[in-house]
This record gives sequence, structure tokens and C-alpha cells, in this order.
Amino acid sequence: MNIAFIAHDKKKEDLVSFAMAYEHVLKQHTLFSTGTTGERIMDATDLDIHRFASGPLGGDQQIGAMIAENRMDLVIFFKDPLTAQPHEPDINALIRLCDVYTIPLATNMATAEILLSGLQRGEFKWREIIKSGNERKS
Repeated sequence: MNIAFIAHDKKKEDLVSFAMAYEHVLKQHTLFSTGTTGERIMDATDLDIHRFASGPLGGDQQIGAMIAENRMDLVIFFKDPLTAQPHEPDINALIRLCDVYTIPLATNMATAEILLSGLQRGEFKWREIIKSGNERKS
């Protein structure tokens, strides 16, 4: 599965800790991230992550494009709800795309843990069905 990581500045350490705790699960998947977040995770783990631009420079939109092309299966986006973000419209667009394309989205550690626990149990088989159905329509 393709999994994307995004984190606001004040949440990057939380996401790094999360990736360290679930490295054994994440290493079985293809990982993507916005720039700095991916760099921080790779520095702390042995995970290989394809890094896009930083969020404010378009990284959110690059991940959004993968969602719109049905090439992303799960998004883990640790948002900082207490700090205004200058690129808020991009963030809202990404969240909207997850809703439109039925992509599971975790915006905090508790939800991310539930999603990865489900992933470990094989509960995301429906994504494979959706992907293969869309490929047949093309």
C-alpha cells in the first residue's frame, strides 16, 4: 500500500515517534512524505521514503495529485490545530480529496494507530478492489 506522511512543524516529533513505533509495519509498504517530515523520519528510522516538496511549497498538493489519481491508499497527517497555517487552503483541499476518493486519513496519533492496526490485520483489502476496479474503467 502507498502511505503518505505529513506533519505540521509542532507535530513532526510526534510523527517521527509514531513511525519509529510502527517501523515494522511501515517497512512493508511504499512510503511518501512532504520534504522535512520525510527527512526527519528517515533520520530516525531505516524507512525509505519518497520525499516531495515541503507542504507550503506544494508537497501537500503533490500528495493530493496521487490521491486524485487513485495512487494513494492511506494518509497520516498530524495537524497542529492550535497554530494558524499560511497554506490552510491547501490543507483543506487535501482533506477534501481524501473524503472524495475514500482515502483513510488520520490527523492525530490515536487515529493513525487504529488505522495501522487495521492495516496489520489485513483490513484494507477494499483498497485493492477499488484500485483494480478503476484500472478496468480506464
